[in-house]
Amino acid sequence: MGDPLDALRPLMASHNPPLYALIVPSEDYHQSEYVSSRDKRREFVSGFSGSAGVALITMTDARVWTDGRYFVQANQELSERWKLMRIGEDLSLENWISDNLPDDATIGIDPWCVSVDTAQRWENIFSRKQQKLVQLSVNLVDEVWKSRPLAEVNPVIVHPIEFAGRSVSDKLKDLREKLAKVKAHGIIFTTLDEVAWLYNVRGTDVDYCPVIHSFAIVTLDSAFFYVDKKKVSDEVYSHMEENRIEVRDYGAVSSDVGLLASGQLSFASKQNGTSERENKNHLIWVDPGTCCYTLYANLKPDQVYLQQSPLALEKALKNPVELDGLRKCHIRDGAAVVQYLVWLDKQMQDNYGAPGYFLEPEGTLKRKHAETVKLTEVTVSDKLEGFRASKEHFKGLSFPTISSVGPNAAICHYNPEPETCLELDVDKIYLFDSGAQYQDGTTDITRTVHFGKPSQHEKACYTAVLKGHIALDTAKFPSGTSGNALDVLARLPLWKYGLDYRHGTGHGVGSYLNVHEGPHMISFKPQARNVPLQVSMTVTDEPGYYEDGNFGIRLENVLIVKEGDTKFNFGDKGYMSFEHITWAPYQKKLMDLSVMASDEIEWVNTYHSKCKELLAPYLDESEIAWLEKATEPIRVV
Repeated sequence: MGDPLDALRPLMASHNPPLYALIVPSEDYHQSEYVSSRDKRREFVSGFSGSAGVALITMTDARVWTDGRYFVQANQELSERWKLMRIGEDLSLENWISDNLPDDATIGIDPWCVSVDTAQRWENIFSRKQQKLVQLSVNLVDEVWKSRPLAEVNPVIVHPIEFAGRSVSDKLKDLREKLAKVKAHGIIFTTLDEVAWLYNVRGTDVDYCPVIHSFAIVTLDSAFFYVDKKKVSDEVYSHMEENRIEVRDYGAVSSDVGLLASGQLSFASKQNGTSERENKNHLIWVDPGTCCYTLYANLKPDQVYLQQSPLALEKALKNPVELDGLRKCHIRDGAAVVQYLVWLDKQMQDNYGAPGYFLEPEGTLKRKHAETVKLTEVTVSDKLEGFRASKEHFKGLSFPTISSVGPNAAICHYNPEPETCLELDVDKIYLFDSGAQYQDGTTDITRTVHFGKPSQHEKACYTAVLKGHIALDTAKFPSGTSGNALDVLARLPLWKYGLDYRHGTGHGVGSYLNVHEGPHMISFKPQARNVPLQVSMTVTDEPGYYEDGNFGIRLENVLIVKEGDTKFNFGDKGYMSFEHITWAPYQKKLMDLSVMASDEIEWVNTYHSKCKELLAPYLDESEIAWLEKATEPIRVV
């Protein structure tokens, strides 16, 4: 087929009113980070496959805005007809439109794919020049995407209480108390992981994320689940009935929001409309950051309570069963990573003549080319998936494995393809960032290794990243501290050399849900100030350094926020600290011990000792022998 730009522009010109520009975001109807193949509209029109970004198409221009994780990748994937706009460095999309399009210009959006917050921000800026945001009744990209994948019918699955840790009835009771407190009689949920968490269900509608394309509406005395009914089994219907949740068609959510607005939404079995309780509580709770503009447009502004969803924080605060599951699945996952490293170490030695994971030879290496087995970024990551798949409760990967050699490791969210991926190289760093979905938890781990002789510069950079990783892991901080305040701890050792990284340092992790979970984060971004870290949250610790065209380094563990064991308690605030639950060794060959403090070396030794203790039961004799060598205490003379 031809370039989508050439098919879209005539549709823009013939629209009533004619469109000066069309905005194509990454998100689906649920504002998801990861979307199903049929919802990858921005990738279809632009060719850029990163998970974050927005495309703008005018009659003469085409641009993609994305963040620092994807600058290198976008430059590689965008054709000469597209221009990359670097978020944080270039004009924002809305300011570019305001400055470059004529007054009275009309800009088209699909209001299902844009949040309330985003649409209102754009409207405010466009209105300064009488530019107008036009809500399209059909998605123009869908009109020209002739090969768009069909919607899949994947079954809804009940998530058992033994893994969920809390009943649906308990969650609904808690939610309704929150509604009553703010004088709301109903709330709309559009975010897929919130619906899955609230109703204790999971699915496979989005690769890597165990969620179902669905909406939910909960009132003070009703609850609704909007989903393709072909996905709902008798078991799921029973589960919903037991919890007084009515299953309705996915497409009915828009009209039902209208009924909710007029106080007429009720169970099909109920004769009366509005309950007495609902008369006293007239507001409808909408999360402006996640609710699509289409549904919000069905409500009157004075009846909307615009606030972050109460489930965002509640889901992030893991219950004891979820925490137990997360700890256990990370041990099994760590064993899979060690099995992979043992296998990869042997393959690199046998097929490429590499010195291996442990040895660092003097002088020039005598390399050999693989004659029988060729190891590529894709084939080795498939092997890693195989090790994970053998573990209890494995359900799939939690994101596409970032398996990257040398210059590809400098692309933060690199996704290797069989046709273009690199072969492993004795002389180059290998970075793998990977994770899995287990029924008892979600994992995310990054390790960086070298099977040859790393340069002094590579060692210096690895050690700076490791020092920042340790500094965050060992931090103690007062209650009320946000991730914005802690982010600098992981960067200071890099800053000392004039180095840095463009991504945040940590994100929340779901419990058999999305691998990227809010509302908290550890980041330099201003929104990291919004939600303080709290006990029982999960968050990653993943500083890095990326040298374009050369190599990339990242180290990542998942942490649980816990109460801090401090000698004093200034201001009776209470203090917090972290517990790491990821287990896999750090490569000692890449460490420059001369710049590591004694307490940092002690941290590595203690971590490695625990690693060996926890992972050994899952390994065979040869794997245990390798792990013992990898975790031998560092002794500084």
